[in-house]
Amino acid sequence: MLVEKVDQMMEWSSRRSVIRMNGDKFRRFVKAPPRNYSVIVMFTALQPQRQCSVCRQANEEYQVLANSWRYSSAFSNKLFFTVVDYDEGADVFQQLNMNSAPTFMHFPAKGKPKRADTFDLQRIGFASEQLAKWIADRTDVQIRVFRPPNYSGTIALALLVSLVGGLLYLRRNNLEFIYNKTGWAMAALCVVFAMTSGQMWNHIRGPPYAHKNPQNGQVSYIHGSSQAQFVAESHIILLLNAAITMGMVLLNEAATSKGDLPGPQGPKCCTAAFLLYLLVNW
Repeated sequence: MLVEKVDQMMEWSSRRSVIRMNGDKFRRFVKAPPRNYSVIVMFTALQPQRQCSVCRQANEEYQVLANSWRYSSAFSNKLFFTVVDYDEGADVFQQLNMNSAPTFMHFPAKGKPKRADTFDLQRIGFASEQLAKWIADRTDVQIRVFRPPNYSGTIALALLVSLVGGLLYLRRNNLEFIYNKTGWAMAALCVVFAMTSGQMWNHIRGPPYAHKNPQNGQVSYIHGSSQAQFVAESHIILLLNAAITMGMVLLNEAATSKGDLPGPQGPKCCTAAFLLYLLVNW
């Protein structure tokens, strides 16, 4: 019986890197003994009516990881990647008391899954590299992630360089704008806003944009843990920092401009001060 199960899993893996499972297949090939192989299962909801954008993003990373394992020289029958969709295995979700998606779980070859066998998606994110580290920790299987070539970044950089070069060529007789302090200050502020809002953390960890509760459909834009964040949360921080900076600029302009405050600059100064007051108290 074990040989038949392993042969069947290998046959499915030869067709596609991620094996789709319903409730019956999950109970037979993942839960029921005998089994001498580990299984990584992604519980998800990919159907369009579920409107789970995070599930689609996580599925793309999961496919990259599974393909990296399937076509590596170290591929063996000791590890398999599977997926259980809510619309194809709702009974599995109920059996495991699972009320959120996507969720990644490791089912070891021997024994029951422990707490560490559930991937901490909210804190770490679902990037393929992070999943590979977690799998290596749980199974001792090292997977080197191979991503398909993506030339969009190279093309965008080439277009940007061409645009800047063309602009400098057209303005070659008048390059005073290069010494514009306001322009350089705005560019520096954009970099500062991006870094202080956590955009680099988002790039490294790959967190979801937001979280939608599959039970009540409520969308959360602020993460409940202090160790993680959503992409939407960093955008909110960016806007708040930009608003505070704008208020400081307005206060400085109103204080250094000519004329008495009761004149045209008075409302501007009051507006900036009130804006800063609201933001700080918020």
